[in-house]
Formats: sequence, structure tokens, C-alpha cells
Amino acid sequence: MSQLLSYIATFLHTIELLPILFKVLGFGLFLILIMAALSPFESLGWWAGWFGASSPRPDARAPEGGVGSEQVLPAADHYLVYLSGIGAISGDYLFDAEVALLDELEAAIPGTLVLRDVFPYAMNNNGLTGQRFFASVWRWVKKSMLNGREAFVALVVLRNLFQVAVSADRRFGPIYNYGTAQVILDSLLQHGYRVGGGKPVTLLGYSGGGQIAIGAATYLKAMIRGPLRIISLGGVIADDPGLDYIDHLYHLYGSKDPIQKVGAIAYAGRWPLLPYSPWNRAKAEGKISMIAIGPFKHNDPHGYFDAESKLKDGLSYQKRVVETIQAVIEQREHSLGDQPGRLPGAQA
Repeated sequence: MSQLLSYIATFLHTIELLPILFKVLGFGLFLILIMAALSPFESLGWWAGWFGASSPRPDARAPEGGVGSEQVLPAADHYLVYLSGIGAISGDYLFDAEVALLDELEAAIPGTLVLRDVFPYAMNNNGLTGQRFFASVWRWVKKSMLNGREAFVALVVLRNLFQVAVSADRRFGPIYNYGTAQVILDSLLQHGYRVGGGKPVTLLGYSGGGQIAIGAATYLKAMIRGPLRIISLGGVIADDPGLDYIDHLYHLYGSKDPIQKVGAIAYAGRWPLLPYSPWNRAKAEGKISMIAIGPFKHNDPHGYFDAESKLKDGLSYQKRVVETIQAVIEQREHSLGDQPGRLPGAQA
């Protein structure tokens, strides 16, 4: 009997708390709606010149001698620009797993320079902890993340997710994507890229960075006047007009990654019902390669950056990603898992 009374008391106490819980949930939903409604205004404000020029990159290797000097950095044979996922907080900070994978890529592909200073969720490369109205809040969030309180990553993810939606929006996307293309070009130039020199550029977009890469391609292709391809690593991609401007899109995905399927479901232009959408036109032209790389999840463990867990063949998840990207860049047909057909330019 005493136990029954205890259950009843607990139930009554829970009922008393329900109004408070509903208020908290309602307030949270209200904040999310406000964030969604305001997300396009950052693009519009940048276009209006309210937020200034691109933020400086402390790690960028600027040409010696300053502006106008004939001393410039030697051009690499190939430039790989990394666009991080929606958990990114600034262009000068990457998670350790991301840094490790990019270091492996740079070591594995001779002649390739990996650029990792672009923050793809701001049109002026201004990270969340930079010169912003709410910068102090984002610095606190970053500090909390570094101290192991990973629940705060959700705030960053939510904010950046709305920027991905802006990039895919036909109304605001052109402004956002033009700004991102300028940021990427700026980084390329600071690292020795010569416009019109014919050196290939590859954008490697993880998660939401896949859509940002496609969106920026609309303008970046004309800016660099050279080959441009996209590698999507579990990317969420819309039927973006940028697909008309790239040389090729390689979409690397895991069979246990449901996030990368969101674009195919949420954007009608990726449905087979609309054969003349940018996505379906690109597929018909053979410009899209869908490459299944194994039982990968979107995030660790067993994600694309996991260097500890092993696949059945003994390779780590990270190593499989590195080898696949290397094969794509070097146009080697083998080592591409379930990739149907042949890579463009692959030799028999």
C-alpha cells in the first residue's frame, strides 16, 4: 500500500510539473522559430555591407612582400578546400578528428595543398566567436564544448543548419553562395592559387558543407577559371543550380548514415519525377558519382572521422575515407567500394 501511495504521489507531482515543462518547450520552440526567421538576414546584412569585409585568417600563408609584390607562394598541383560540417564554430578551429583526417589526406596525395581556414557558415568568414553581437555567448558555448559538455554542440548545429537551408533557398541562396565563393577564392589566393592557371580545385564538404560547396560552385567556377569538382562526405545536398557549373560531384556515403539521405527526401528536385531539375540533369550527364564506402554512420563512433574503430578488412574508418578520396582525386577506379560504373577519365 505504501508503495502504491508513493507511485500516486509521484504521478501527482509529475502532473504539477507538466505546465512548467510545456512552457519550457514552448519557449524553446519559440526561440527556434525566431532563429529560423532571422537566418536569412545575415546574408542580406552582408550584402548591404553591414558586417564588413572577410575576416583575416591567422593561419593563412600570405604572399611575401605584401600587396603588389612579385614574390608569391609557389602554386600547388592541386588545391583541396575543406568545408566542415554544421558543428563548426569558426574557420580557425577544427575538431581533432577533422585535423587528423586532413593531415592524412595531405600526406597521402603529393602535390595537394589542403586548405582548412574557411568557415562555410558565414559569408565573410567571420566565425561565431569573432566580431559578432552574440560573440560572448558563442565563446561560452565553445568553452563548454572544450570542457566536455557536448550537449552545447546542439546550439551550434541548429544555427548552422539554418544557414545550410539559406544556401539551398532559391531566394536568399544566391547572395549566400556568392559570399561563400568569395571567401573560398580569397583563401585560394592567399595560399598561392593563380586564377586561370589551370590548377584543379576540389571542395571537400562534410555534412552541411556538401550543400555549401555546391552552392558556392555557381560562382567559384567562373572566379577560378579552372577545373572544379566536389567531394561530398556524407553531405546533405539540394537540387542546387551549382550542379550545372561543376565538372563532377562525388558523393561518398555510409550505408548506416541516414543524415546524408535528407537532401534526397527534402528537396523535390532530387526526386525522379522532375527530370529537368539541376540534380537530375547532372545525373543524366554523368556528372554525379554515388560511392558507397561501407557501414559508416554520420558521426563517431563508426563515422567518417573514426580512426580507432576497424572495418572487416582491418582498415580504420578514417583510413577508408582517406583512401577513397585519394582514389577519386587520382582518378583510380579500384578502391571505390560499391561505386557503379567507371570514374571519368579512368584507364581500362
